[in-house]
Amino acid sequence: MNVFLTVILAVQMLAALGMIGLILIQHGKGADMGAAFGSGSSGSLFGASGSANFLSRTTAVLAGVFFACTLGLAYLGNLRPTDSGSVLERAAPVAPAPGPAGQIPGTSPAAPAASGVVAPAVPASGAGQIPTR
Repeated sequence: MNVFLTVILAVQMLAALGMIGLILIQHGKGADMGAAFGSGSSGSLFGASGSANFLSRTTAVLAGVFFACTLGLAYLGNLRPTDSGSVLERAAPVAPAPGPAGQIPGTSPAAPAASGVVAPAVPASGAGQIPTR
């Protein structure tokens, strides 16, 4: 099913890029007025009115493909089983570090008293810093 989603997404992206290109190629309604006064835009590859029909029909077909792919991706995206809870609740719990809670890393249990380094009495977390009333 993952391959099917990738194929639909690729078709949707190609349809979107094709629509962007075709829309940028098309000329606006005001360009027809210039052809009437001899600007030369009527001598195109598709003839005087053939390009408008061809490009607009192709754009409509690509828009339909894009719309169908969007609906398909939305439908397939909602088929996943619903789990209650968030992603953070499903995360694996972190194991606590081994050793006594007040011990400084890299020292032995007898080293703090011998070297004069004493573990702080207040925990390093913010819980010990909150004033009480």
